[in-house]
Amino acid sequence: MFEIPSKIENKIFKLHYLEEELKPLGYVIGSGWDYDNGYFDYKIDDEDGVQYLRVPFQAVDGELDTPHATVRLGTPFLLSHQYKKGLDDHAETGNITASFNQFSEPHDKDSYIADKYHSVGRELALELESVLLGASMNE
Repeated sequence: MFEIPSKIENKIFKLHYLEEELKPLGYVIGSGWDYDNGYFDYKIDDEDGVQYLRVPFQAVDGELDTPHATVRLGTPFLLSHQYKKGLDDHAETGNITASFNQFSEPHDKDSYIADKYHSVGRELALELESVLLGASMNE
């Protein structure tokens, strides 16, 4: 994990607004969300694993699955998932089970992040600041 300090940290937004602004840029809400916290993920690359910029958020008003939930953004960070080569030990190869067990478990969920992604992550964080904070950044 590589944290990227940003002006978006601790800023509060309606979750719906964030979804409207970030999804067109390529962000998705990561599958690891809960009722009070979650992540926006941006897939940077899938060379030798998968590299993401992850933007954590936490509910400050309402639960995430309700309309009008308000969230506070955390510190963006780079994350790399390295996947095993081949099938998992528990994956079966029958036609029906193969359709459900087709993806390998991450080999290392928090592996080393190459330096070349550090600058990409910083650029993405600046883009987030521009989109989410707009003119208020110039004050």
